[in-house]
Amino acid sequence: MINDLKHKLLYSKKVAPYIFILPFIVSFSVFYFYPLLSSINMSFQKVLPGDVTYVGLDNYQRLLNSADFFTSIWVTAKYTFWTIVVLIPLPLILAVFLNTKNLPGRNLFRSSLFIPILTSTIVGGIIFRFIFAESESSIANSIISIFGFESLKWRFTPNTGMFMMVLLASWRWMGVNLLYFLAGLQNIPKDLYESADIDGASPFAKFRFITIPMLKPVTMYVLTISIYGGFKMFEESYVYWQSALPGNIGLTLFRYLYLKAFQEFNLGYGAAISMMILLMVIAINFIQLYLTGAFKKN
Repeated sequence: MINDLKHKLLYSKKVAPYIFILPFIVSFSVFYFYPLLSSINMSFQKVLPGDVTYVGLDNYQRLLNSADFFTSIWVTAKYTFWTIVVLIPLPLILAVFLNTKNLPGRNLFRSSLFIPILTSTIVGGIIFRFIFAESESSIANSIISIFGFESLKWRFTPNTGMFMMVLLASWRWMGVNLLYFLAGLQNIPKDLYESADIDGASPFAKFRFITIPMLKPVTMYVLTISIYGGFKMFEESYVYWQSALPGNIGLTLFRYLYLKAFQEFNLGYGAAISMMILLMVIAINFIQLYLTGAFKKN
């Protein structure tokens, strides 16, 4: 009887699909949906050791009146903007060159550009801290001194601090975006380029009118994950400034969340910050998708 029931369930066209997706539904509910609901609930609470009380919208009111919160938005927006400026055009151009069959050593270049993603951000950040140390004998200060510039305190001025965060992110994620664009390039029909050659199109014209339009889906994907990655950035800030943030350099949204939730133990306020980050990321991605025509019907 039991075996017959199992046979009917597993071979039923209506029931079997739900059985196969059940592990995903369970894992999604336990590790994503339930924590999301808990965070929403916690954002309306004051959470202290042994004391949880509902405070309504107090956490959100405090958040909107906090100058540090808006500073963290500005720092995160600048970081996201500069990572997008670097991590979309540059990997695209590199992918075009590395997709050329006659390029010598192209497999070596592909491997070398992908290796940084295998390295921890913390390890990479420590190395970058040595390179951009404040001493005159550091590698970065030694290089700029050759061109007549004075030594810089790289981690203690806003512009150089932002440069160090963007440089670390670009070094680590360049290879990943390069692979996305390489995969997209290899899916472009060769007939299009052959027709363009017959018409006498220049390499730049083929890149502009064939490569870029055909890579639009990949570009939109890379742009979306870049926005998400920019807003969730934490490690690049923490590895440079573990304790203090001089002049709020490196005060990104997730660094502000970490400061309030886990250093000041204000979990309710931290949950409110996380909800605001979620709403901002969703809004920005919807605007991006709308402006790029993703919602238009064919």
